[in-house]
Amino acid sequence: MNGSAVWHPFTQHAVEPAMPAIARTDGAYLETHDGRRILDAISSWWVVTHAHRHPRIMDAIRSATETLDQVIFAGLTHEPAEQLASALVAMAPAGLDWVFYSDSGSTSVEVALKMALGFHRNNGLPRSRIVVMEHSYHGDTIGTMSVGARGVFNAAYEPLLFEVDTIAFPAAGREQETLDAFERLTRGREAAALIVEPLVLGAGGMLMYPASVLTELKRIAERSETLFIADEVMTGWGRTGAMFACEQAAIAPDILCTSKGLTGGSLPLAATLATDAIFCAHYSRNRARTFFHSSSYTANPIACAAALANVGIWNDEPVAERVAALSRMQAEKVARFSQDARFENARTTGTIAALDLRVGKAGYLAEVGPRLRAFFLERGLLVRPLGNVIYVLPPYCVTSHELDRLYEAIDEAAELAGDKK
Repeated sequence: MNGSAVWHPFTQHAVEPAMPAIARTDGAYLETHDGRRILDAISSWWVVTHAHRHPRIMDAIRSATETLDQVIFAGLTHEPAEQLASALVAMAPAGLDWVFYSDSGSTSVEVALKMALGFHRNNGLPRSRIVVMEHSYHGDTIGTMSVGARGVFNAAYEPLLFEVDTIAFPAAGREQETLDAFERLTRGREAAALIVEPLVLGAGGMLMYPASVLTELKRIAERSETLFIADEVMTGWGRTGAMFACEQAAIAPDILCTSKGLTGGSLPLAATLATDAIFCAHYSRNRARTFFHSSSYTANPIACAAALANVGIWNDEPVAERVAALSRMQAEKVARFSQDARFENARTTGTIAALDLRVGKAGYLAEVGPRLRAFFLERGLLVRPLGNVIYVLPPYCVTSHELDRLYEAIDEAAELAGDKK
């Protein structure tokens, strides 16, 4: 123990070394108190889009603090939330006409699940089963753990979790099996909703699947009147190459969850977007049909101001071109490992790249994971592998030279696979 009273997330303090203290952030870098610069190759857990401390977002935050702090959002409203809701409806896939605010990715998904169940209940339909995808991860609250993969993340909390129906991950060559399984689950019209991470499963190992599967899943859901929930907490705001991953499948979900990049990574804020049909199922003179959900900091005005500035950057700056350029660079640089026997499954979707280091024991708790993290940090690189899965998910301001340095380190890191058999 180092005297700190802080209990860090996803951290086993019994084996972790002393943690560097970050004093400053700038662009694609974190800077320690002694001036050491660390390239943020994972966007500080996938939240920073344009860059750390983008001037326009920082200015918007400073300006908002001159007039507002927190305002209760039950019975009152404010201009930053109203403007942001209009902007989100305009940017999102067609038909998502209502915006419900919360404060994290997990809570945005909890909101989505409750919306789906409330929709069916208020319409007099006994539908309560949630269909999920194998290896998925949707958060760490009880509901989100329930719809995520069961395993080391949530084994201790199993008694609290509700049952779900699971379809297989649509691995290459087995996509039809996934679609057939979903179709079977919807025949009895008991499924309330399907929830998926579109195109890329994040914490499950940066697993990637084609847009055509997403298109077909939506078609099956529509035919059986099963609500389609897109968890775009990680995949939104350009990560997969489009504003939202659903756009690449030419689909509009019934409910869309967004957080992380919503404020450009500056402040916690989340939103759950829903169709008019879902809103209307809760709209009634019968107060028992109210959507009963809130958090104390719902629609925090300062966070909403940051998100509005982020929207302005997307509208006024060539962000789409930066995303496209980064996507090309990622594809080019990870390609060097496609025939490298030390690695397997080198892959990209948009700005996200990943590859699996061949080891004897793979998975999230693979012994090589902490060694990899320490190896990269010694070289001034923040990389947080998912066990033996190394992924690169940087801010959009990262340069080709910086990526070269990162991929050279990945090349060297293969020597750490000492438990390979």
